[in-house]
Amino acid sequence: MYELLATGSNTVERWRKSLVIGKNYTLGRGRDLELRVAWDPHISREHAQLETHADHVKLQRLPSSSNEIFIDGRDITTARVRPGDVFVIGSTTFRLMAREADSVSPVSRPVTEVSFDRNELQKVRFRDADKRIEVLAHLPKVIRESRTDSDLHHRLINLILAGIEQAEAAAIVALDDAANVQIIHWDRRVETSGRFQPSSRLVRDAMDSRQKSVLHVWESADPDDSDYTVMPEFDWAFCTPVPEPSGESWGIYVAGKSVNLPENSKRRSSPELQLQSDVRFAELVTEMISSVQRKSQLERQQAEWRQFFAPPVLAALGDDPDTNLLDPRETDVTVMFCDLRGFSQQAESANDDLLGLLERVSNALGIMTSHILGFGGVTGDFQGDAALGFWGWPFATQDAALDACRAALAIRMEFAGIFGRTGHPLANFRVGIGLAHGRAVAGKIGTSEQVKVTVFGPVVNLASRLESMTKQLRVPILLDDSVANIVNAKMSQHEGRIRKLAKVLPYGMETPVMLSELLPPESDWPQFSTEHIAQYESGVECFIAGDWAKAYHFLHGMPESDRAQDFLIPMIAQHNRVAPTDWDGIVRLPTK
Repeated sequence: MYELLATGSNTVERWRKSLVIGKNYTLGRGRDLELRVAWDPHISREHAQLETHADHVKLQRLPSSSNEIFIDGRDITTARVRPGDVFVIGSTTFRLMAREADSVSPVSRPVTEVSFDRNELQKVRFRDADKRIEVLAHLPKVIRESRTDSDLHHRLINLILAGIEQAEAAAIVALDDAANVQIIHWDRRVETSGRFQPSSRLVRDAMDSRQKSVLHVWESADPDDSDYTVMPEFDWAFCTPVPEPSGESWGIYVAGKSVNLPENSKRRSSPELQLQSDVRFAELVTEMISSVQRKSQLERQQAEWRQFFAPPVLAALGDDPDTNLLDPRETDVTVMFCDLRGFSQQAESANDDLLGLLERVSNALGIMTSHILGFGGVTGDFQGDAALGFWGWPFATQDAALDACRAALAIRMEFAGIFGRTGHPLANFRVGIGLAHGRAVAGKIGTSEQVKVTVFGPVVNLASRLESMTKQLRVPILLDDSVANIVNAKMSQHEGRIRKLAKVLPYGMETPVMLSELLPPESDWPQFSTEHIAQYESGVECFIAGDWAKAYHFLHGMPESDRAQDFLIPMIAQHNRVAPTDWDGIVRLPTK
């Protein structure tokens, strides 16, 4: 195992990375490279290849590089580099070192042990405040430009060493589940000083026992005390935890050999008082990191939840949502299934452009989900070219059914406006929508490997059946009687209208359903007037009652553009407008 140290023209421009024997590495400025040197413009995107062997590393300049590689002042193309050797590219110096196994020092007894209260630290004045502020100004860039945790740790240690002049070494540390100290990354101000071994006792004090910044100051141990016979390498060290939003934590460990005050300082005090401003600097760094990480986590969470929840629901959940709200529970919901019509025909003619077809279907599903979310619904699953939406969860609402109907009408009207429009990618698509209201389980449902927000129960199956039956009844939107009753009682005629179509027993079900169609308001759909609805429903009542001759008269008077009459009229005509002797008013569908 080797370590490669890269040092640029200032203290922030540096990293230390491990090289595994038997593995090849590419060094350059490319964003995806493990040995990335982003700060040096003289280094090409892929500048050199490093091939690791048991006793050396083969360094080879790549043809794509534009500047030389120097070893001992000589321009080289290929060279064997051994531990202790140095090579230079541009303004960056690289030193190869043999890496020993990571370890922490045995438990050592501090002469002084101090834990710091964050509120008290805020009162501490910085020494060299201007310089520390300048270093802190680099932190947002460090966080923003770090592509991985490893990259962040490398940059962060460089920033700590630049901001705390008394520090001789710094490390990123963590505790595993068994409270064992893990050294994630470390570096020293003097590169040739050997390995760095943080105190395990100090790390546990800060990150496990006290969960706050802790300082240890050491002196010689009692030779007769067998538990504390190993002298610490440094005179002082402190550890500051970095709380993660997930609840896990890691820490910044800083150590030095002495405490130096400015020559003109008249203050003579204990090391712990002299190091307070350094601890405060580390605290500021950890606070900024935690704040940025929390913000990033919230943004990722909000982006993820934005796929499922409408803006009002997200606003109600707040910036720090209680995830227990997403646990599955039984509740009253209105469920929508929205299916894309015309997909099969287009799929047959699009064998040479399947990606184009996928894009058109994605755009169609985007219209559906935008209206579901726009009217306060939750997007559940996608089943091929169909979308599932539901209302009434995670918060119950009196207008769940109404909002679902508003979304359904908006989807219908948008697709109707597109249909037949020459050149539009969705010109030949229509939709079928089923809406049902009832009891269901909603929330995060799935397995330990995969979880999604969705809804489960008989009402979901009914909504799916209604969507499928829109083909047989030849209408865009079908409602069960629960949704229809709510709409009749609460929805204004200026928003939408209802007409009863038939009492149907769906295939495979035991309970008949009174089906109704949801229509746009007359202002948006003038070809089908309120008088037409009344006449049609009179025909349906006669049909259910068994007076098929009168039913035929009412239904036959509908506008030619109305396809719903084509469901009942053929049945009436086949029986010469006379209901069967065993007629009970229910149409039994032979298929789904």
